Amino acid sequence: MSARKPFALRLDPALHDAIQRLADAELRSVNAEIEVLLREALARRGVKVARSETPRRGRPPGTASEGNSDA
Repeated sequence: MSARKPFALRLDPALHDAIQRLADAELRSVNAEIEVLLREALARRGVKVARSETPRRGRPPGTASEGNSDA
């Protein structure tokens, strides 16, 4: 089971649209953008939040030498 805690979040539509624009510009989902914004806000207030050791989803990061090897 996922270590993330799901919960419902009700947002003003204008606020959601602004977050969506930020997320699109940063190539993130709205959920990921909200998480980034919350971490930044907590850091500004001096609250340290450790990152959990849950496995990340998606393609693992590669090195530059692994680039397009279509040849």
